[in-house]
Amino acid sequence: MLEENLGTGRRKTAVSAVRLRKGTGKIDVNGKAFEEYFPLEIQRNTILSPFANQQGNGKYDMIIRVKGGGIEGQVIATRLGIARALVLENEELRPDFKSHGYLTRDSRKRERKKYGLAGARKGFQFSKR
Repeated sequence: MLEENLGTGRRKTAVSAVRLRKGTGKIDVNGKAFEEYFPLEIQRNTILSPFANQQGNGKYDMIIRVKGGGIEGQVIATRLGIARALVLENEELRPDFKSHGYLTRDSRKRERKKYGLAGARKGFQFSKR
């Protein structure tokens, strides 16, 4: 069987499952090419930032399954999944990733709407007359 590591990342309501295996650098996101699913250069750079220090992007094939949330939430969730999978492969990367914030799960969620209000905190306009 092929040696692979699985990393899961989450952000808001986006969930990303990243399969990392030795290969040539091919990246598949939900059955599409990496550049097709994440069209902006800044998004692709953010996702691949854990590879920046170790020149390892060409060493691994990635199969990424991502669902929920918006595109930016999916980007951060995928970055977290990649970082976790790389740490499973090589535990010595943990301090470096920790210092860059790649292993920190952003736990902020959307606050629920309350009754009697227009949104989570915003009220309706008050009229004296």
